[in-house]
Amino acid sequence: MPDTFLDSMTSPARQTRRQVLWQQNLNEDKESVFVADQAGEVVGFISGGSSTFARYDAELFTLYLLKSGQGGGIGRALMQILAADLAARGHTSLMLWVLDINPARTFYEHLGGVVIGEKTEAVTGGELHEVAYGWADLRALL
Repeated sequence: MPDTFLDSMTSPARQTRRQVLWQQNLNEDKESVFVADQAGEVVGFISGGSSTFARYDAELFTLYLLKSGQGGGIGRALMQILAADLAARGHTSLMLWVLDINPARTFYEHLGGVVIGEKTEAVTGGELHEVAYGWADLRALL
């Protein structure tokens, strides 16, 4: 990822915009968000909601885990709780976008995700190459 792009992600204006967006989405119930903690410390979170991708009606927007939260089933548990929540909201399928160089791709494949698309986005200082994974039946994650 280009350094100039990463620098732009942490600008005060960008942080303010992200904070407003999170507050809006949570207040308007547009997005499902779940947080994982260990001994009172946040180790990860996941969010998802409606998708604009043609064949999939739900999208995983974010899944972040600290190194200390990886490898112990927390990621799988977060995926399951998000899938259950999305299913309860009437969604039947799920997709996500991930950078092509992200080692988490193997996690999604292990959970049964299949590659359903690719794209390249121009960003400040370069390009990002992304891969889409999908689950045609959301119940596969439950």
